[in-house]
Amino acid sequence: MAYGTGGCVKKSTKKVNKGQTEKKAPGKNSIHHEDLALKTAAQYFGEELMPLLGIKGVAGYIAPTETVMLEARQMYQDFNYVMTDAAWIHLEFESDAVTKEDLERFREYEAAVSRANHVEVITYVICSAKIRHPRSVLRTGINLYRVKTVQLKGKNADRLFRRLKEKAEQGEELTKADLVPLLLTPLMSGSLRIEERIIKSLSIIQKAGKVLTELELNKMQAVLYTLADKFLTETELGRVKEMIAMTKLGEMLVGDGIRKGIEKGIVETCRELGVSFEDTTEKIKQRFCISETDAREIVRKYWL
Repeated sequence: MAYGTGGCVKKSTKKVNKGQTEKKAPGKNSIHHEDLALKTAAQYFGEELMPLLGIKGVAGYIAPTETVMLEARQMYQDFNYVMTDAAWIHLEFESDAVTKEDLERFREYEAAVSRANHVEVITYVICSAKIRHPRSVLRTGINLYRVKTVQLKGKNADRLFRRLKEKAEQGEELTKADLVPLLLTPLMSGSLRIEERIIKSLSIIQKAGKVLTELELNKMQAVLYTLADKFLTETELGRVKEMIAMTKLGEMLVGDGIRKGIEKGIVETCRELGVSFEDTTEKIKQRFCISETDAREIVRKYWL
């Protein structure tokens, strides 16, 4: 079972072979905060998120996001839903301009998924960049490939906050469907600063009560914190941290900070005492019970 459409849904049991991982298009960062946040939102709040993005239909369950071609090149899509009519909805999250290379990649995904699973595939590109007319069409020879683009900057956070306030003032209980759009407020337009939108969204979510499960609450806070880490200054981010300090996510962030401090302390001490890189890696490996690859990564980070 997996959380993927606003609740527990069936997860596809089809196995996907492992192969070489496809590289991102040149000039693109391998990970964007917006992409990571939106993927989390899609995984846990799909049922509420899809109408907000203008996607019609009902998702039955989450579909695999890895496709292996004959040359054993592994292709990762951002997110796939299997709809109740058996078609697939393929989501791609783009925080930069949509390029010709992106569209070629999306077309390849669609072709491979459609051929392998014998299904129709429609690709939606969720754009968080400040671009008025994102590219959505690819012409090659006599062929025309098209995706549907959704521009988050075209949505207004002020109207969302106003609607939720009016509903609360009328004594109506907010639903999960009311709360999920709050995850996108940092990427929307509006008069409030991004910091104010995030803090206001966190406040509304934390007051939601039993409408959300503990897991859903934690995931919503994590999505908003990820976007805060992307867009806010250290001072602004500090105010957001104060809001979530007493939550489960706040405890996790503190624990993560303590661990990083210990990692840095061990590496710096070993280096000052003349301990070799290899021996320091072994100490980190034993201290945190992690793989040698992960230990090397930590030592390399602080080995200055």
